[in-house]
Amino acid sequence: MEVWLSLWPVGVCGLLLIYFYSVAWLRPESIRNKLRQQGITGPPSSFLYGNSLEMKKLVMAARSRGGRGVEIKHDYTPLVFPYFERWRKRYGPVFSYSMGTVVALHVSHPDLVKEISLCSSLDLGKATYLKKTHEPLFGEGILKSNGVSWSHQRKIIAPEFFSDKVKGMVDLMVDSAIPVLRSWEETVELGGGTAEIKVDEDLRCYSADVISRTCFGSNYIRGKEIFLKLRALQKAVSRPNLFAEITGLRCLPTKRGREVRRLNKEVNSLILKTVKEEEEEEEEGDGREKRTSQHSLLHAILRSANNSVAYTHASDSFIVDNCKNIYFAGHEATAVATTWCLMLLALHPEWQARARAEAAEVCGGRSLDAHALQKMKALTMVIQETLRLYPPGAFVAREALQEMQFGGIHIPKGVNIYVPVSTLHHDATIWGADVLEFKPERFARGIMGACHLPQTYLPFGAGPRTCLGQNFAMIELKVILSLILLRFSFSLSPNYFHSPSLRLIVEPEFGVKLMVNKA
Repeated sequence: MEVWLSLWPVGVCGLLLIYFYSVAWLRPESIRNKLRQQGITGPPSSFLYGNSLEMKKLVMAARSRGGRGVEIKHDYTPLVFPYFERWRKRYGPVFSYSMGTVVALHVSHPDLVKEISLCSSLDLGKATYLKKTHEPLFGEGILKSNGVSWSHQRKIIAPEFFSDKVKGMVDLMVDSAIPVLRSWEETVELGGGTAEIKVDEDLRCYSADVISRTCFGSNYIRGKEIFLKLRALQKAVSRPNLFAEITGLRCLPTKRGREVRRLNKEVNSLILKTVKEEEEEEEEGDGREKRTSQHSLLHAILRSANNSVAYTHASDSFIVDNCKNIYFAGHEATAVATTWCLMLLALHPEWQARARAEAAEVCGGRSLDAHALQKMKALTMVIQETLRLYPPGAFVAREALQEMQFGGIHIPKGVNIYVPVSTLHHDATIWGADVLEFKPERFARGIMGACHLPQTYLPFGAGPRTCLGQNFAMIELKVILSLILLRFSFSLSPNYFHSPSLRLIVEPEFGVKLMVNKA
């Protein structure tokens, strides 16, 4: 007995090591072998790290060779994703690679992309890679949930982003833009008629204010407080934690872990406090407050959660998670897209003048409304071309939650499918020889007329999980851009340094500086 007891810890450690080796190597290698048997190869993977170290090394080498600076090249893929450039040339448009222990399938063949986009099976869901690490940010909200849970949430939230409801938010968006416009006017006046303005943070503030007002109604000031804490939470959990993803152990007593738990608790508390105030306003029935509350997304989510049998027992987490999801989906990406639009308009004064003249003609001195925005065809083309050259999302990412088949390829359960959006958007065989030029006129006849493979235009994702807020984002972009164009003219500052960088989304690493004048 004593011998057995003395050997017991050794046996447990041995079992743990066997389990760890199985998870870290045997399981992913088995998946890679199944893909190799179908002719799908890729760069050789190393134990535990997969291809992560090689990817990091290639990025560092690409940046050391240059590619950043005053010269503006819209094809940023060789700088931001040099490993994909190398592997595509070596292995073709479909190949496998590994991120740690996660096996990924890179898919940039248009026919296969189309088939994946058209798939409506719940067995093809959002990637669960890093889900444990990112759980404080997204929880089980619509961005990360899968299966029946995702389908149910979409039915609840989607109607709140229908075009008729979004059109009613134009006045709110205009109100959010006023502080930015006034700040720029004051800066230009102080500069004697011309001023250098770094636009990034102002546009983030505008986008955050829009989401705050639409999500929290009359409580948008508290909404801003929530979002500041969410940004801090985002920074705290943004670095991948390989140990957590392999073992599932996230709640370790580290300084970073304590900070994440503290911020998450504070965010959850603030959101639930706002929910309680919404409910109290509804019960009191004050006319002004009630009307404001009913126009907020929070109220719609609250009403839907309380009316849902499936979520009555968990309505608090449902509300909290989806408020976080709406913020992340609608804040950063829209602000960065606006920044790229202004950069491109600054580079192309002819399109800037055309869009300004159109806005002036459509508005005719009247207040901006949804009807006027609908008439802004030139501005729509500018936005669509910007989203082609600088798509906010670097990938459309999906995971095979069960064994699946696309284009004759058998995809094992657990494989993460990555469709590289910028690769498709910058492909000359799809868009023509002028693919790397800023030419909004290519969208004069819409997306169908812009290229012969419309399924490869993916600024808002693809398939059933296409971004719910794309109408919201397009109107938000039109509002801020048209108001800026009506009041200002601008060119790129000589201090602008062109360096697209991947930080969850592709954004200007050093921001965008413009020389701004009154229009």
